[in-house]
Amino acid sequence: MMKNLVSTDWLEKNLDIVRIFDGSWHLPNSNRNALDEFQSAHIKNSNFFDIDKNSNHKSNLPHMLPEKNDWEKIMSGLGVKNSDHIVIYDNSDIISSCRVWYTFLYFNHDPNLVSVLDGGFKKWIKEKKYTTKDIKKFEKSSYLAHENTSLVLNKNQITANIKSKSFELIDAGSRERFLGLLPEPRKGLKSGNIEGSKNMPFTELINSNDHTFKKKEELISIFQKNKIDPNKKIAFTCGSGMTACVLGLTNSIISGRKPVVYDGSWAEYGIK
Repeated sequence: MMKNLVSTDWLEKNLDIVRIFDGSWHLPNSNRNALDEFQSAHIKNSNFFDIDKNSNHKSNLPHMLPEKNDWEKIMSGLGVKNSDHIVIYDNSDIISSCRVWYTFLYFNHDPNLVSVLDGGFKKWIKEKKYTTKDIKKFEKSSYLAHENTSLVLNKNQITANIKSKSFELIDAGSRERFLGLLPEPRKGLKSGNIEGSKNMPFTELINSNDHTFKKKEELISIFQKNKIDPNKKIAFTCGSGMTACVLGLTNSIISGRKPVVYDGSWAEYGIK
């Protein structure tokens, strides 16, 4: 069984036997700097994982999956071993930690050894758990990756699916953005959604009071309400491949399956 989520209490007891990453990321217009926030306070033994820096720089799309060789260098530089249990948290309402979780799965880290901290840094702080400014250094490793290419979709596959309907495409964005009632936060993009896709805003799956995931039974009923069968062939999309991974993790909680994500998402599909 995939250990998708760990609690703040569990992490507090296991700080010294897992590798912890702060995967915080903020929208460009948020006036927040995730690295600065990490340097001022973070969970003991954690390292910062820079989503934008650790992405594919050959692409002009935001934070696309890196290439395998680059991922191996990033992981080896951070001293990550293939046998490590990885715990990811964020200070961005659980959004970006799910993206880092998905990236580890894409590069074939054992899915039983990749977890997201339920409730993230906000819950950790709220519970007055210990934080530090000290940054722990780890010896370099020789990390080996393998690409699970079946977990990612490109624009051609998305376009072909409009006719073939071989899988259901679920959009994690807000109802307003999905219906084209709000302008896109990124310039040069039209409003609306991919033809034939369904909408399930990721915010419906998270408890607003502490940013933990809702209980499995609640998640199942939300999928049912949105007429989505988690056991059928489904894929996830959003604005730029970030919140799609929140749906992906939720689907894994329900079905035990690894998520399939349209990496370019609307940042690619919605170009005017």
